[in-house]
Amino acid sequence: MQRRTRKTSLAEGATAGFLFGTASIFVRFLQDLNGFSIVFWRSVIACFALLVTLLVLRKPFDRRLVRQNFKELFVLGFFLALHFILFVLAVKDTAILDATVLVNTTPFFSLVVSSFVFKIKPSRMQLVGLSVSFIGLCTIALAASGTAHTGGFSPNLKGDLEAVLAAVVESLYLNYGKKMRNQMNVLSSMLPIYALAAVVAGALSLVGGKTVLTLPTQEGTILSILGLGLLPTAIAHTLYFSSLSNLKSFETATMALLEPVGATLLGVFLFQEVPAPVFVLGAIVVSAGILFIGRNPNQERAQVLLSGSTKATCYCSTFN
Repeated sequence: MQRRTRKTSLAEGATAGFLFGTASIFVRFLQDLNGFSIVFWRSVIACFALLVTLLVLRKPFDRRLVRQNFKELFVLGFFLALHFILFVLAVKDTAILDATVLVNTTPFFSLVVSSFVFKIKPSRMQLVGLSVSFIGLCTIALAASGTAHTGGFSPNLKGDLEAVLAAVVESLYLNYGKKMRNQMNVLSSMLPIYALAAVVAGALSLVGGKTVLTLPTQEGTILSILGLGLLPTAIAHTLYFSSLSNLKSFETATMALLEPVGATLLGVFLFQEVPAPVFVLGAIVVSAGILFIGRNPNQERAQVLLSGSTKATCYCSTFN
């Protein structure tokens, strides 16, 4: 089996970040479905997509590990369903820009959780990268707010709060999922996680008095829910979780900051919507911050040690 590398995980996370940009667009085309239904069918479609992948590629599915770690997988399924529901509600209740920007505060919540709960500290270079990426994200928000609506963020506080809560839940999901990713292969873990997310969404819909089992009938709705289940879920979110094998939780979360960049590129190719120069500047700054995050911390420590060794050699040589 080919050994996974940090570069592989970075590529997975970056690809996921770009594809996440399609999620809010698909959700906006699903106004006829309630949030619970969208999450239910999104998760079900992702399940079938991974099942087909397992069968076609003849990949192993470790039932024994699934049974042994069922409680942990259920917690991850619960977190994922809650994150999906909150994000979908946010897209419906506020501007796409606000939902996208606020949900991408995940790296900072993830950094807090990993530092104070799991005692995983970021390097100085990673802190610089997080700060630079946040500046880029704010620049993107500033550029888009001038064309999306006036007055900065939408006055709809409910949708903004839902987006922030979605970021908090996602940070818990990533930190909790880090251990599971190192114990199981990605398909064996994500298939039950998507299945459990669908169950959780269905259960929560009953509490909220909603129905999720009604099959969509309109062609546009069917295509949009299929796209949502395949691109930002079965493909992107699986790659996102897979990247945890060689990345810290906040590093993986930072890769998702490419989401507004991906959404903008999609808008250029599909709708000929050319972004403002300030938006391009923000995208460049976000990418620069991600490059800082992507630096191997082992190489950074090696450079520090080498620098210290060189200084010590020079110091000793003055007494010879």
